[in-house]
Amino acid sequence: MRRLAMSERTTGGDAAASAVVESDAVIVGAGPGGSATAAHLARRGLHVTLLEKAVFPRDKICGDGLTPRAVKQLIRLGIDVSEEAGWKHTRGLRIHGGKIPSFVMPWPDLAEYPGFGMVCRRSVLDQFLAEHAASQGAELITGANVTEPVIDGRTDRIAGVRTKDGRVFRAPVVVAADGVSSRLATWMGLQRREDRPMGVAVRTYFRSPRSDDDYLDSWLELWDGRPHESDLLPGYGWAFPEGDGTVNVGLGMLDSSDAFHKTDYRALMTRWLRHTPPEWGFTEENQEGPIRGAALPMAFNRQPAYHRGLFLVGDSGGMVNPFNGEGIDYAMEAGELAADAIAEAHYRGAGSRSAERALESYPGALRASFGGYYRLGTIFVKLIGDPRIMRLCTTYGLPRKSLMRVVNKLLANLTDSRGGDAVDRVINALTRMAPSA
Repeated sequence: MRRLAMSERTTGGDAAASAVVESDAVIVGAGPGGSATAAHLARRGLHVTLLEKAVFPRDKICGDGLTPRAVKQLIRLGIDVSEEAGWKHTRGLRIHGGKIPSFVMPWPDLAEYPGFGMVCRRSVLDQFLAEHAASQGAELITGANVTEPVIDGRTDRIAGVRTKDGRVFRAPVVVAADGVSSRLATWMGLQRREDRPMGVAVRTYFRSPRSDDDYLDSWLELWDGRPHESDLLPGYGWAFPEGDGTVNVGLGMLDSSDAFHKTDYRALMTRWLRHTPPEWGFTEENQEGPIRGAALPMAFNRQPAYHRGLFLVGDSGGMVNPFNGEGIDYAMEAGELAADAIAEAHYRGAGSRSAERALESYPGALRASFGGYYRLGTIFVKLIGDPRIMRLCTTYGLPRKSLMRVVNKLLANLTDSRGGDAVDRVINALTRMAPSA
C-alpha cells in the first residue's frame, strides 16, 4: 500500500530529506500502454502510481485509428465500447492504389475479435484511459516530469524515479511507458537497436464531409508527386473519420528506402494532399492545426523488455507493428502481459527468487504473443523498400480480392488462433515458424 518515508538512495548527489511515496509499481507515462498496465495491476489488487508529465488533455501524433485488435483490449479493460457510449465505430478499410477503383475490405468476421474498429482522437482517448485506470484504483499524478531513476545501491536495480520538482516515487518494479525516446530506458542503459525498422508518420486534421464515414481510407501507394508519374515510396497514406466533423489525415514512411532520411515529410504530405479527392475537402482552408510528425519504433527495437526491475511497454520497447505502423493495441497488450508478470511476482513475495523468475517471464510472453509476427514484418519492410517489388505488389495484387483478404488479415494481425479458416491457419503457421524479432 501507499507509504511515506523520509530518505532515499538516488543515482547521484546526496540523499534528500524529503517525503518518498512508495507503492507496489510505478508507471511512467499515461499513454494507452501505461494506463492499461496501471488498470490491469490495480484490478489485481496492487497499489499503482501512474505518472504523466503533461496535464490532460494533451495531444499525441497518431492516426487515431483503432483496429478490432485494439478494441478487444478496451473490452478486456472493462470499457463499454458501444456506439451508445459515444465511440465512433468503423466497418473496415477502403483501399486505394494501383490503377483500379477503390474498394472496401470489411474487418474480418472472427471469434476472437469484434467485427468493428473505432476512431478516437488521442487527446480524448489517452485522458479517458488514464481516468479509467484511476477509477480502477491506480493513483494518477499529472504534471510529474521524471528526471532520473532511483537506483538501489545494494542490488543495482531500479527502485523508483525522481521528478523535476524533487518528488521521489519508489516501488519494487518500474514500468517505462514513456514513448519512443524513453529517457528512462536510456538511463538504464537500454539503447535502440539499429537493425530493426523505424518509420515516421505525419498527420493533421481537416474539416470534411467524410467525418461520418464508416470506413478507414488507406492508400497503399505513396507517390512523391502525381500518382504513377513520380517516385513510389515505401509508405502509405490514410484518412480516418473522427465523427466530430473532422478527419485525421496523414502518411507514414519506412526507413527501408534511401529516401527516408532525405525527405521533407511535411512537404511530401502537402504534395500528396493535392491528389486526394477534391470533394473531401483536404485543403488549406479546412485544415485544423499544423502538420506534425513522430517516429514509429518497430519490431522490439529496444531490448530486453525487462532489465534490473524495469519493464518496457509500448513505444519505449519499439512495439509498433512493422506491417501497418499500428502501436496502440500492442502497447495495451504488452501492458496486460507486464501486469501479469508484476502481479505474479508481487504475490510470490517481492525480492524473492521466485518473484524475479516471474518478472523475467515478460520478454518471453512478448515473443510468444507477437515475436514471430514482427519478424515477418521486418522481412515485409525490407521487401517493399525496393520500389520495383512495391510496384509489382500494387499492380498485380490489388485487383485480386481473394489475395487482398489474406493481406488484410496479415497486415492487421487479425486471425483466430483456433478453429479459423485456411487463411488464419497459414498466417498462424508462418508466425509460429518465424524466429522471434
